[in-house]
Amino acid sequence: MREAEPPTDDGETGTPLLFGRVLDGKGGARAIGWEEAQGWRPGAPGEVLWLHLRRTAGGVYEWLQSALSIPEPTAELLVSDATRPRAFREGETLVATLRGINFNPGAEPEDMVSMQLWSDGTRLLTLRRDPLQTPRDTQADLDAGRGPTDAGSLVTSLTEHMVHRMNAAIVDMNEEIDRLEDLDIEEEDGEEMLSKVVAIRRNSLALQRHMGPQHVALESIGRDAPAWFEEHDRREIAETIALLRRFLDDIDISKESAVVLMDELRARSLAGSERTNYLLTIVAAIFLPLGFLTGLLGINVGGMPGVDDPRAFWIVVGLCGGVMLIQLALFWRWKWL
Repeated sequence: MREAEPPTDDGETGTPLLFGRVLDGKGGARAIGWEEAQGWRPGAPGEVLWLHLRRTAGGVYEWLQSALSIPEPTAELLVSDATRPRAFREGETLVATLRGINFNPGAEPEDMVSMQLWSDGTRLLTLRRDPLQTPRDTQADLDAGRGPTDAGSLVTSLTEHMVHRMNAAIVDMNEEIDRLEDLDIEEEDGEEMLSKVVAIRRNSLALQRHMGPQHVALESIGRDAPAWFEEHDRREIAETIALLRRFLDDIDISKESAVVLMDELRARSLAGSERTNYLLTIVAAIFLPLGFLTGLLGINVGGMPGVDDPRAFWIVVGLCGGVMLIQLALFWRWKWL
């Protein structure tokens, strides 16, 4: 199963800022606080400001419009709960909504976490509601001096980490499907197996439904991003798109494998039910004439033969046994048994 995830960006402060970095253009970065970020201007060629914000914090919507002159519809998108993946160019800025798998405690793989992104080539904002590990991965790269060097590579780094993190959930599903396929269905609890397979299929469908639009959003970034998103960034995005396409293929395989396993479990369950019903029908067919015979001889009216004959009981028993043997012989001949 999946290993525990490292701590996410769930720190709460009195400001919307979760963390901020100023990229030095060489793979490193320095930390920056909220107050300093308000009036930030590039102090050296190649510097880029990255702010990771809680979009649910008070005043974020107004700050986007007043400090960065972001148009009202775009500002609303950046702080809204509309989480369907999309990306578009707005003048010289890039706006995107992306989704990552939720690795927070108690979450299921199909519970996606959204991240809004805005960049003008000099500043880049990422906004989230729920804790998200992807920005921390890129932050760790920067703090180690091997991170992105400009806004374009920062966007590609974020998308790469987000897509790579899907691999853990997909591998988990594939391994669970393989384990279930290797089990002896006859010896396992069919209901328990079926519930696990249904859960995998539901997760696969949810991931496929969410990741399909993400594929389109990444293609939009690679195709329509402004000029500051350089050619090597477009190649990196293309590689991420190819990886996402492969993950989507893996999800499709998991879904189809789950369907096949579900069909097999249901077919075996149906066969078992039909076999039980068949046996009950045979038993009923055997005892129906015997019941009729004993019922007829058991009526309490005058003139019943053998009432005063002590041998009559055994005659009836022998008659019932003879009828049963004749029935069994007929059933065998007709291949009912």
